[in-house]
Amino acid sequence: MLEATKTPEIGPLAAASVEPLNPALAAEAKVARVAVTVFPLLVLVAGVAGFLLPGAFQPLGPAVPYLLGIIMFCMGLTLTPPDFAAVARRPWAVVLGIVAHYVIMPGAGWLIANVLQLEPALAVGLILVGCAPSGTASNVMAFLAKGDVALSVAVASVSTLIAPIVTPILVLFLAGSFLSIDAGAMVLDIVKTVLVPVVAGLMARLFFKNLVAKALPALPWASAVVISLIVAVVVAGSAGKIVAAGGIVFLAVVLHNGFGLGLGYLAGKLGRLDDKARRALAFEVGMQNSGLAATLATAHFTPLAALPSAVFSVWHNISGAIVAAWLARKPLQDPTPRPES
Repeated sequence: MLEATKTPEIGPLAAASVEPLNPALAAEAKVARVAVTVFPLLVLVAGVAGFLLPGAFQPLGPAVPYLLGIIMFCMGLTLTPPDFAAVARRPWAVVLGIVAHYVIMPGAGWLIANVLQLEPALAVGLILVGCAPSGTASNVMAFLAKGDVALSVAVASVSTLIAPIVTPILVLFLAGSFLSIDAGAMVLDIVKTVLVPVVAGLMARLFFKNLVAKALPALPWASAVVISLIVAVVVAGSAGKIVAAGGIVFLAVVLHNGFGLGLGYLAGKLGRLDDKARRALAFEVGMQNSGLAATLATAHFTPLAALPSAVFSVWHNISGAIVAAWLARKPLQDPTPRPES
């Protein structure tokens, strides 16, 4: 899948790093660039289909948590022990990435919702996107941008594993003034739809290593299809209000994502990380797990609250691909390998 893909001995990244990296992206390298290009288009087509044919997708609403579980299971399949060892090797960089992720995006979501005076459902939906863990393509974007993929994977993994605790607390604190929040129920939902599937994927990777290795190239496409289906269902649920709310939601999402990408890079710079690490943090902060946000919004609020998540699903993949291509053409500011490498 695109969520937690890493790179071993491929292209320019291999020449610049000798860190032990996850082999998942080795299997996916041939399709990663195509997937990143096609993925936004696939999600966009799904959104249009949900808008034009709401009756075909609305009945699938109850299946959204299970669809998200499939994506999280795929993420678990791509994780390996070296990914978690990276946390112990570089705790400062990982902690900085986690703090930046769960401070910048929730805060930016709250600020934008208030400045644009979004109606309560949309405000909660935007804040919920900001409180979600790292996004479904952040690691591949870091790879394409010649960033520190090992750091990207570590931040994505930890942000996902702590989401059952951190996300509900942040949503309650930041969005409680807009709508009633049942933080306890949200914790249980995240555990069921995120933590359990990820752990199951990890176990499958450990016990069925050879079989999983054969399936790795298909994971980006499986995740892309499932996320697209979630977007279609979410858009179908709020199709009647998209015309009226679509413009302001798009503006809010573009601002939100832009703040995350820019401030994520800046956080790495202020933390005195090298340029490869800064590039990784830009995507780990600016790209969110919008599938989880859409699932929680649908389950706990109204279909309209899930609209920002659907728009974010399209936009952050487009902007991420553009930024990754731009960074890939820029020489690294400090290409000297780190001492720990």
